[in-house]
Amino acid sequence: MSHVRQPAVAGSFYPADPAALARAVDGYIAGARPCLCTGLRALAMPHAGYPFSGPIAGSAARCLAAQADQVRTIVLVGPAHRVAVAGVAASSASAFRTPLGDVPTDAATTAAFLATPGVAVVDAAHAREHCLEVELPFIQRALPGCAIVPLLCGRGSDDVVAAVLAAVWDAPGVLPVISTDLSHYEPYAAALRIDTQTAEAVLGLEPDRIEDEYACGAPALRALCRVAGRRGCSAMALDLRSSGDTAGGRSEVVGYGAFAFVDG
Repeated sequence: MSHVRQPAVAGSFYPADPAALARAVDGYIAGARPCLCTGLRALAMPHAGYPFSGPIAGSAARCLAAQADQVRTIVLVGPAHRVAVAGVAASSASAFRTPLGDVPTDAATTAAFLATPGVAVVDAAHAREHCLEVELPFIQRALPGCAIVPLLCGRGSDDVVAAVLAAVWDAPGVLPVISTDLSHYEPYAAALRIDTQTAEAVLGLEPDRIEDEYACGAPALRALCRVAGRRGCSAMALDLRSSGDTAGGRSEVVGYGAFAFVDG
């Protein structure tokens, strides 16, 4: 029996009021630099509380909005923070709910992924997880009516995620989006140095330089860089900041990056 995955962090990570949420997301998207990339193949975006990472996520969402007539399904991959996952955890939910309404899941694509070794339905991993949920209002405002394939990955799942991404890389209307934050709780200057190094690894499509301790979604980010490199793509930075630049102090910050992966 299908079910709807209920919001777990509305009112904490982002506004629970639909009107306030729509205004916030629209503001982050409008405040981002225009998306100049062409031949978009994938995105990476952060997933913290909106006052902290919302402006950076808005940069990725602005690129999504430019694809409104082309993308029908987002393969949304992020790290499992609350439940240990071996491989990749899919969801059996028919939709994920936010205060803006329900985001349908793409059942056919999910079913195809379940044939991939290392991918299994683990609804418990999704129940309280924030890393995919906070991206959904951006998807709803940028790509109304778009479906998702929600996936959570555990440590050491690089090969499984790479197989999933490779399977849909050339699928019409399907776009992978990786949800990840960067360094955690470093002093501002140290975080800037670490995140710059991680960004350089992403831009160089050098997955072996992306370390687990400096990106919570490192397995998926590494997998994306690997697949993009094999397909002759390039990466570009849309935004790179930390909570020390947005809404927090600078003694301990969390880093955020938004990246686009494009043809050529």
